[in-house]
Amino acid sequence: MSKENVIVETSDAESLNNRTMQTLAKAKELSKPKVVYKCDGRQHCSQMNSYEEAKYFIQHCPKTKMDGDHDGIPCERQFNK
Repeated sequence: MSKENVIVETSDAESLNNRTMQTLAKAKELSKPKVVYKCDGRQHCSQMNSYEEAKYFIQHCPKTKMDGDHDGIPCERQFNK
């Protein structure tokens, strides 16, 4: 087997591995359930289930009380941010 064949075979294997990894990453992303938040009157950190939910609420919902220092980071103590 010549050097060129070895390089091509290695390159093909790497390419296949890269495509496989990309496909697996995409499948994992697609299999995650999409979380949909909606403004429902909750205003306090104690009512939030996640940092992402709290962030959505301060950006989209009126009269929230989760960002006392107005730095855009809600529920800093609760979610260790």
